[in-house]
Amino acid sequence: MEIKNHMEGSTCIVAPKGQLDALTGPLLNQHFQEQLSDNKDLVLDLSGIDFVSSAGLRVLLATVKDARRKNGDLRLAAVNPNVLKVLSVSGFDRLLKIYDDVDAASISFTE
Repeated sequence: MEIKNHMEGSTCIVAPKGQLDALTGPLLNQHFQEQLSDNKDLVLDLSGIDFVSSAGLRVLLATVKDARRKNGDLRLAAVNPNVLKVLSVSGFDRLLKIYDDVDAASISFTE
């Protein structure tokens, strides 16, 4: 898994590519923890993710809990239709805020 991130204002945009599963989940989790040490608001750009397993969902759950404990949040953006289906079936679409694109997710932190 390749993970890139950049800042948009005070929001950290995290953009992984590949699959989010038991093999790559720990890497993304570690990356999130490093970002949360400096930032409280994260946007996960899922345009490069084409598969999410239950292990990947656990990473998302742990990250959103950590961010919210710090009075921040994790927002999802540009979600692939297959991944959106997994998020919907698992109920994560009610737990996490999902936006059509990164800009909309980033701007939502300033509103």
